[in-house]
Parts: sequence; C-alpha cells; structure tokens
Amino acid sequence: MNEAPRDKSERIGSIYGYTKVGIVHFKAFPPGLERGEGPIVETLTKIAEDEFFTAVEVGWMLDPRVRNAARKVMEEAHLAVYYATQPAILTQKLNLNSPEPAERKRALSQVKNCINEAYDLGALAVRVLAGKDPGPEKRPDAMRLLMDSLHQICEYAKQEGGMPITLKIFDRDIDKESLIGPFADARTVAQEVAASHPHFGLLADLSHFPLLREKPEEAVPLVKDYLRHAHIGNCVMRDRRHPAYGDLQPRFGIPEGEIDTEDVAHYFEVLWDNGFFHQKEMPVVSAEVRPLLAGEKNEVILANAKRVFNEAWALFQRRRSA
Repeated sequence: MNEAPRDKSERIGSIYGYTKVGIVHFKAFPPGLERGEGPIVETLTKIAEDEFFTAVEVGWMLDPRVRNAARKVMEEAHLAVYYATQPAILTQKLNLNSPEPAERKRALSQVKNCINEAYDLGALAVRVLAGKDPGPEKRPDAMRLLMDSLHQICEYAKQEGGMPITLKIFDRDIDKESLIGPFADARTVAQEVAASHPHFGLLADLSHFPLLREKPEEAVPLVKDYLRHAHIGNCVMRDRRHPAYGDLQPRFGIPEGEIDTEDVAHYFEVLWDNGFFHQKEMPVVSAEVRPLLAGEKNEVILANAKRVFNEAWALFQRRRSA
C-alpha cells in the first residue's frame, strides 16, 4: 500500500530522489525491436551511455547471445531493468483472457517464457497486459479468465524467484481494445489477484487516460493501493486521419496531441498526492515515446522526452513549494 500523501507545502527535491527515470527501449528505437530482433545491443548501449536514464524497459530478445550481451551492457551502466511482455504478446496476437483454452494456454506459455528471459536479463519486474475486450455480454467471463491467468503467472514467477508482476492499463475501444481497460475494472482485478500475490500491481500510462476518457485525478485514486509503476507518453485521438491516431506513442508536443509538459506536471502532482512517490520500493516512471512522423530521429525524440521530464518536474516543484 502506498503511503499517505505529504503536506502540499513540502519542499520537493530532485526527481531522482523519488523515482527511477526510465525509457521504453523497444519504442524509442523502432523498427524491428518489438519482434525481438534488430540492433538491440547497439541501441541499448545508447541508453546506457545517457546518465539521464536510471531505468530501462526492454522486451523479448530471441537470441540468447543477444540477451547475454544486453545484460552485460545494462549491468555495466548500473541501469534498473524492467521487462515488458507487450512485444511478444502483441506481435503474436496472444490473449490471456481468451475463451479458447488452447489460445489462452499459448499466451500463458509465452508469458512464462518471458519471465524466464526477464530473470536472464536481471529484470526487477515483468509487465503483462490483458487480451481483447469481448464486449459487455462476455466481459464477466473474460475478467474471470484474466484473473485466473494472472494467478497462474504470479504463481510461476513466485516459484522461479518471486519476480513482481504488473498489469498495464490500456484503452478499451480505440486502439488496443483491451479488457483492462477502465481503472475501475483494473482495481477489481488488482484487488482479487493481489490478495493472494502481494507483489502484483498495476501500471498507469498517462497517454492512455485520454483514450479511456478518464482523468488522472479521478482514476488514480481508484488504484493507488496497487499502483507500482507509471508511464508518461502522448497520443492522438480526435482525428482518425492523423498518422499518429491511436495508441502510437508520438513525441510530446505533436500537433493534435493530447499530452504535453503541463499534463505531465499535473500527472506528477496526482501521483504525489496518492502516495506513488513514497512507496517502500522506489517506483519507476518511464517515457514511452518514439519517432513516428517522417524525418523524426531517435536522438531528437529522446531529447524531447528528457526535456519534458525536467520541465514537468520543475513545474510540479514550483507549484508545491509556493
């Protein structure tokens, strides 16, 4: 459970005193990485050389030799490592709440393989995601199947060494069309699973609030006891013809985008007031952005994210110390 929020007049220091500052590797350096291939070690090295980031989120790496080299780079850089199953799950269209036993078994098998990879990479936690939302009539059964899958995943992780598992909250009806989904449903899942597996938690992504038509100040309090990690990112949702429409993680400040520095500063405030930055185990806040439009460069998009981190935290500090 997160601690009670601090007094609003408290003087707030560096962001590094409250969270690990991360970047989602396989989004920052596409294409190919989401398929578990490509210049994985070379691009990880670029992150490792940048002292701004103290954490990195990685996906599957098909070649065990690449995993060994990647672990070496991340260890040498003193980076905290987190493992995301999204690349493996989404590229193969797997579903942890599928009503088809064989399909759900295949999804569970892949997640277990991902947990094994996460241990190989020295990861501190593994991210998972729900499968497709089947619609209102079949949703109760899908919720039951998802919770059963999460229990199995947590039990497997426990047997292998106790790896924490976090469920990432996605949109339900615009892009990923995920069962989880609205924050109220995320809370229902977390309450049930965490009762047996205390190391289970949730991940809230700032870019998904607009896609869910929810506001951080209303949604975060619903899940504050289970919120372990956070993402900052952007989305476009009001123009279906826009090349960045949906859950595509464009840069901050993109025309027609929903999230920019002011929104990130507000998110930091909401997280602070709900105890996120005062957990026993230091959480991670990662930027999930990527070069998306023609001519955009990886290095510039990373610089964009770092500036937004710095400026948003400074805005948050200034308001809370005023």
